[in-house]
Amino acid sequence: MDIDLPLILMVAVTVTGVIWLLDIFVFARKREKEAREPALVEYSKSFFPVLFLVFFLRSFLVEPFQIPSGSMIPTLQVGDYIAVNKFSYGVRMPVFRTKLFNVTEPKRGDVVVFFPPNEDRYFIKRLVGLPGDKIRYVNHELFINGEKQQYDELTAEEFADIPGSKEEKLCSYRGDVLKVVKETLGEKVHNVQKCTQPSSLSINGSWVVPEGHYFMMGDNRDNSRDSRVWGAVPEKNLVGKAFAVWMHWPELASLPSFSRSGAIQ
Repeated sequence: MDIDLPLILMVAVTVTGVIWLLDIFVFARKREKEAREPALVEYSKSFFPVLFLVFFLRSFLVEPFQIPSGSMIPTLQVGDYIAVNKFSYGVRMPVFRTKLFNVTEPKRGDVVVFFPPNEDRYFIKRLVGLPGDKIRYVNHELFINGEKQQYDELTAEEFADIPGSKEEKLCSYRGDVLKVVKETLGEKVHNVQKCTQPSSLSINGSWVVPEGHYFMMGDNRDNSRDSRVWGAVPEKNLVGKAFAVWMHWPELASLPSFSRSGAIQ
């Protein structure tokens, strides 16, 4: 079960704030001037400003996330810590996710954090299809509204620079070889990886994106549960736009690294 940190923060802010206000307007007046504040009031006054600042920043500005799976390899690696712009697609009420007002519209090629249909945990994928788009994915080739998207081969040097050992760059679960190419989506050029033999997700599929929904796909095209499995994502489920990797820390036994820090393509 995933921990609902936004809800925990909201409760903590509310409780400490209410205790502080009650003390100001009720209990402090009844207390003798030289009497010491109760420990609960003292802690509430100390923690409320910090909790409120963290809650405000995470809810409306920038929230950190950790990448738990390989569905966005090679763009994002397991253990990457990313920063997500929470107001890119509109300012929303914390916890309840009700949009207060719009800011900008999602763009094709954005890397987006969202809640999939019928799930209450965060996912991160690339936005491939906009409302009304006709999406087709056939033998690793993506067609949007009948137009094949552009693919370019990586040079040997570019491929060598992608994180991961030779063994990790094999489709070991299929005994197949991994291939990485540059894909162009709108104004975005990014790397995607795939096995030379397409998996069941990549052989042949077609979808029409409903109004008010978005079609998401992982950059690890043969190893990603995404809109090809559970359908398009409603606009109300969008959380924010991932814009930077700020740290890489794959496991507690290792040391954090900042070698991958930078903007997300």
